[in-house]
Amino acid sequence: MISLEHVSKSYAAGIPALNDVNIEIEDGEFVFIVGDSGSGKSTLIKLLLKELDPTEGNISVNGHLLNKMKRRHVPKFRRNIGVVFQDFRLLEDRNVYENVAFAQRVIGESTRAIKKNAPAMLSMVGLAAKYRSFPKQLSGGEQQRVAIARALINEPHILLADEPTGNLDNNNAWETMKLLEEINAKGTTVIVVTHNMEIVKAMNKRVITISKGVVVSDEKGGAGDEV
Repeated sequence: MISLEHVSKSYAAGIPALNDVNIEIEDGEFVFIVGDSGSGKSTLIKLLLKELDPTEGNISVNGHLLNKMKRRHVPKFRRNIGVVFQDFRLLEDRNVYENVAFAQRVIGESTRAIKKNAPAMLSMVGLAAKYRSFPKQLSGGEQQRVAIARALINEPHILLADEPTGNLDNNNAWETMKLLEEINAKGTTVIVVTHNMEIVKAMNKRVITISKGVVVSDEKGGAGDEV
């Protein structure tokens, strides 16, 4: 599903944000990516979304070699990747239903399909009753669930969650992670970038640790054998 081969990324100063990174993520995996601020985690996410290009190496996502992809093909490529951010990034002037429906309008889905799909996604994340509410009327946990519904409505093969619990209290953080686990169980590949080591240790998933742009460990099952 995702392959990085000898990937490095340097910015203008020449100091590599990522240095000779090799990662293979299989279809249907749930993977945590952890590391201190400035370790290269955000750069990695941007490379997977083709917001950045690597300085060296090859990146393949869902059968697409990103190094060779023309800019005009990037929007279509991104339809197969759902993204959830720490700050939710909801449209404040639109209600919950419209926030979720917006992702389908962007790709030209029919109104009939949207009227079917948006309520179904809101039911999945437990917010069917709040479809008319606006973001400011929701708790942080509810806003994050709207963001997850929006990320999933186009049925992406991959879900990237960048610090999805960063702005949530402990209870809402766990609810969000349980939801991501349920999504993964249905077949979606889930990649979570996080600082929350309590959640990482408790969930017993694969953990890739990055430090100063280098993968320093890649462990199966949280604290399992290094691979």
